Amino acid sequence: MTDSNETPPKEAPDDRAPSFSESLSAAARQSGLAKLTPGESPTASALLGALGGIRGLLESVVPGFAFLVIYTVTHDLVISVLVPVAIALVFVVARAGARSPMTQAIAGAVGIALTAVLAIVTKDASNNFLPGIFINAGALVLFVTSILVRWPLVGVLVGLILGEPTEWRQDPAKRRALTLATWVWIFPFALRVGVEVPLYLAHNVTALAATKLITGIPLYLGTLWVTWLLVRAVYGKDDAESDDAELSDDAE
Repeated sequence: MTDSNETPPKEAPDDRAPSFSESLSAAARQSGLAKLTPGESPTASALLGALGGIRGLLESVVPGFAFLVIYTVTHDLVISVLVPVAIALVFVVARAGARSPMTQAIAGAVGIALTAVLAIVTKDASNNFLPGIFINAGALVLFVTSILVRWPLVGVLVGLILGEPTEWRQDPAKRRALTLATWVWIFPFALRVGVEVPLYLAHNVTALAATKLITGIPLYLGTLWVTWLLVRAVYGKDDAESDDAELSDDAE
């Protein structure tokens, strides 16, 4: 006879390592696109959330703005690149004190520190922007290549986020919309490279700093908003059809 008070055996913990697809899905869910809910209208608060809120916005803008102001006024290379590093570290400490997620702040601080070291070592303030130019050029090549091989990168990310890694490619409407969304993301990368490279070659540091601010957060938010509208156009339709089907079943 079994003791009714006997505690049922606990299930063994799942020690299985995540598959490559699961790892990609988890990484995709950390992107700004994961903040967009298909079927819903884009809102200012949701777009701000994709940046990490007000704090994330400040972490993205303030160091670059500080560089622009200090370099324009003083033309002192060392002070201009070290003050943004100090500001980025303050943001990291603030997040640690508030026990909030620190990944974005740490990544930002590391990136700012590396560009500062590069500028100081080469004694050229324009090199503070060289890594960003390479990153944008690399992203441009990656996004264009993804379209050429018929796996548009926005489609890959959205598919991973929504749990349909390949199914979206079988739907012509989704494939077209997500390909168009990938072209939308190509525009800011191409614009930054096209504007910043001539400024870098001319060693126009002030214009580089201003361009980075202008083509940074504003373009990112605009691109995210257009992407949301395109995703909403095809995935919102699926939700509406599902709701109509449920209503039809209830009526029967």
